[in-house]
Amino acid sequence: MTVGQTLRTGVIAGLMVCGAALTGVVSAQGQAMTPVARGKYIVDTSGCHDCHSPKKMGANGPEVDLEKILSGFQAETKLPPPPAIPDGGPWAAVVTWDLTAWSGPWGRSYAANLTPDVTTGLGSWSEAMFVSALRTGKHMGSGRPILPPMPWQTIAKLTDPDLAAVFAYLKSLKPVKNLVPAPTPPAK
Repeated sequence: MTVGQTLRTGVIAGLMVCGAALTGVVSAQGQAMTPVARGKYIVDTSGCHDCHSPKKMGANGPEVDLEKILSGFQAETKLPPPPAIPDGGPWAAVVTWDLTAWSGPWGRSYAANLTPDVTTGLGSWSEAMFVSALRTGKHMGSGRPILPPMPWQTIAKLTDPDLAAVFAYLKSLKPVKNLVPAPTPPAK
């Protein structure tokens, strides 16, 4: 290979990496990533599993249940009424040990099923609905408010390509049939 060919190859490779970086599909190591890989990276590093993945008790405490990854609060779980939270705080919420159900001044909320199951997860959602939901804080982009502890206000700051990548990753998961209960209003 001549010096000119080597230089031309280096310039082309550099332009490809820069182009991938500008479109948000480069890993921290500088390697090009597919949208699904980019979405997995964002989900894995953004705390999504903290609430949306059920846990099982392991040797070091709670661990993500890989058979139910990102399937949300498990519908078959029977919960007693949450403990009372004193008016005026300083405590504002209580949570199940696996972080999939929360209760606070807003009522009771349950982590959604993010798998592509058509009837109980995101399987019937379009990318536009997903992006709209995370930009507006409205379920399915136009429904009820998305409740705490979901940090949609922070997630809304992701770029459109990043949100599209997250959606692509979620659509690539194994569908898990799990009908998460609807949120309930606060007790009066």
